[in-house]
Amino acid sequence: MDKPSKLRDTLTNALPDLKTNPEKLAIFVVGGRVVHSGTDALSWEYRYSLRVLLTDFAGHADAVMAPLVMWMKTHQPEVFDNPDTREKAIRFEAEFLNSGAVDLQVDLQLTEAVLSRARPNSPPGALNLIHKEEQPRPLTILQAERWEVWLRDEQLARWDYAPR
Repeated sequence: MDKPSKLRDTLTNALPDLKTNPEKLAIFVVGGRVVHSGTDALSWEYRYSLRVLLTDFAGHADAVMAPLVMWMKTHQPEVFDNPDTREKAIRFEAEFLNSGAVDLQVDLQLTEAVLSRARPNSPPGALNLIHKEEQPRPLTILQAERWEVWLRDEQLARWDYAPR
């Protein structure tokens, strides 16, 4: 599975506190399944909930949600096409620890397709496993940009958006 580490990189780059305190970010796969179509090919799809836990987070929730929604638009864009899936795609819970910090849990519904292809110039049964990238949606930003998120006069997060 590639998406958990990609999301960790995005959140760490967007939230300066996570760069200096990486232990405040924990990521878990919950309820994972492997789905195979029953064909002769050794290809499958991972389907799982990704749980993101930010502990003792002192920033604004928008600072997490903005890069997270942007990440989902890139790495799981089809969830936003259907009203039923978009309702369940991103869920969260928060425990308010005090007036300045929360433990924030975010659950994402994710899939990852793994394709198998015969390895060229190799003996029979040698396979390349390819993690299929999501196809960009129409109107997707295809050039690198620097993103900043502001709430009134406070910069909540900033990160470099680099399309695949």
